[in-house]
Order: sequence, then C-alpha cells, then structure tokens
Amino acid sequence: MKTIQHTLLAIVLAAASTALADGIAFITNIKGDISVDGNMRPVLLSELTRGQKIVVARNSEASVMYIQTGKEYVLPGPADYTVKDTEISGSVAMPPRTRDTAWRTTNKVLAQVGQTSAASVRMRSIGKPKVEEPVLVFPTQGAVASLQPTLRWRGQAAKADVMIMAVGHEKPLHQARAASGNYRVPAGLLVPDTEYLWTVTVAGNEVGAGKFRTLSADALAQVEQRRPSDRAQFSDRLLFALMLQEMGAVQEARESWARLSQERSDLPELAAFAK
Repeated sequence: MKTIQHTLLAIVLAAASTALADGIAFITNIKGDISVDGNMRPVLLSELTRGQKIVVARNSEASVMYIQTGKEYVLPGPADYTVKDTEISGSVAMPPRTRDTAWRTTNKVLAQVGQTSAASVRMRSIGKPKVEEPVLVFPTQGAVASLQPTLRWRGQAAKADVMIMAVGHEKPLHQARAASGNYRVPAGLLVPDTEYLWTVTVAGNEVGAGKFRTLSADALAQVEQRRPSDRAQFSDRLLFALMLQEMGAVQEARESWARLSQERSDLPELAAFAK
C-alpha cells in the first residue's frame, strides 16, 4: 500500500511541478507507453512547452491539446513528436490526427488541479485521524452548476424536513419533506449568482446545515451547452470536469473526476483529482 501511495504521490507532485511552467499545451489522454523528453509516464493534464519531445511506443497513444486554441492532436505510436508553437509535428509520414474543439482552459486552473491533488495524496500518505462523516453530502461547499441541484444527505432512514433559505433573508424560501436521503430542488425556485443555506431536520432536530452558491446565468448556460454525453470522447469529459473546477463547482468536478477514474484505472492521477 505504501508503495502505491508513494508512486501516486510522485506522479501527482510531478503534475503540480510541471503545471507551474508556462506551457502552451497539455496532455489530455494517455494509453500505453509514453515519454516526454526521456521521462517515462507523463502525467495527465501536465503542461508542455515549445520544443519538448514526445515519444509514443507501439500500440500506444497520447492526446495533446493547445491551451489557447483548443485544438487537440492524437499521437499514435510508434513515432516521435515535437511540440511547436501552434502544432505538433511527427517523425513519420502520416501526420497526427487533429480535431478542433471549443474547449478553453488556463495555465492557472491546470496548476490548481495539480497542486490540489498533490496535497490530497500527501495527506493520505501520511495518514489522518478518523473524523465523523458529515450528515450533509451535497452541496456543502463552493458553487453548483444547476438551478435544480439534488440535495443529498446520509445516515437518516426516517423522513426528513428540508428547508432552503436565501442568505441574508429571514424567511425560508422553500420547505419540503423528503425520504431516501435526497431531494431535488423544484424548477423556478433558485436564481443565478445567489448564495443559499439549506438544513435537514429529523423529528424536530436539525441534523445538518450547509451553504452553496449558484453560478452566474452565463456560466450556467455554458455548462449546459458544453455538458458531454456519457458516450463523448474521454478528453471532452475530462475538459468538462476541468471547466467545473475552474468555475468553482468543486464538488461536481470531483464527482466527474471520480467517474473518469472508475473508467480509467490505468490513470491513477484521476483518483487524486477526485479527492
């Protein structure tokens, strides 16, 4: 177990370190044996700078996206590739496959994801005292990327009373009774760019309280426009999680990272992004 933790820590720390560079592109997918400048196993989302060499082994593949343009290059092996200012060139006659996307990200969010996941792995590797799990599960921090989020809580078999209140207002905005540990907020209740308080009460006793903020109207529209289907390409779903992270919808981003991690156990950094 310690060996796995140390390996994962090394991988994610490398991602955080690389993300601090002034990269022009970043890695969006890895399959098989890949090296960058002679260093084996680059990290997902790690940045690339002009002039770096990517070597892709036989039956392997890497994908790289340019930060400014969103253009993605799929690099099959066996071949050597060079990162240029606006394109990637290969050493074989057949050029890399390309696709133009509407995705845009920043060096800042790439660095943030790498540093946050590195801290998560470091804390798990040194061990933490067990703490009581909170009753409220979602949303409890950051923003939500929907005006109809499903509130979730745990450990309460009985029916619960749910109250929602806009922060700064004295009267409840909405009250309802729910079972099964979840309740979807009705349409037309929440408005963009507003902070809310929600509580769960069982038999007259409050068991949990939390806050969340709705995204702006523009951000919500962008989320709905860019939300990929379950059958979308891996890099599209990866970039959607990254977009949620950048917008501050951190819990939904973590859930997206977790789903990707279940799909791609060969990329252990995804599990670190989810923590």
